[in-house]
Amino acid sequence: MAARAGEPTRNTAKDKDMHQYNGHHLLPPTGIDIPPEIRLYVITLLQHTLVCTVDLRSQVKQAGWNVKGHDFGPLHALFATMATALEAYTDLVAERLVVLGGVAYGTTRAAARQSTLSEYPDTLTGGPAHVRALLECFTAYATAIRGDITHTADVEDAGSAALYTDLSRGVDQQLGGLEAYLNG
Repeated sequence: MAARAGEPTRNTAKDKDMHQYNGHHLLPPTGIDIPPEIRLYVITLLQHTLVCTVDLRSQVKQAGWNVKGHDFGPLHALFATMATALEAYTDLVAERLVVLGGVAYGTTRAAARQSTLSEYPDTLTGGPAHVRALLECFTAYATAIRGDITHTADVEDAGSAALYTDLSRGVDQQLGGLEAYLNG
């Protein structure tokens, strides 16, 4: 299998030495039979997903706190359900990252520094405006998740690819809920 630019090549040697991670943390050997350079690559993907998930959850909470109008009740409940699901996703992603030997950086400050999602508008109040803004954020997040399914499958990390597939299914359901509101 040929690696794409920026992706690690598969090393068949059983290199169990400690490896640098994130510039200062060491990546320890694990019983997982994924080569260290592949683990580093996947850990980087997972870390990015973690901070974007933390960021997206905070944007959903922002919408829930500030939504006004005749649809307040149903939208507040929808946003609360979405935030709960995103909280579960952060745990799943962080746990996979740590199992691979990484360190999960999932603080709000880490998310603010590293997330690639667009900033949530701070002037919204009406329900439809919040739904449209969240739909935009969830669409970008879903696109990244689907890309990470491919990236992790390409480096033969079936466990991480399965995690991303599960996340994708959940995010697609959340997108469907937002779209149903707008089209209903």
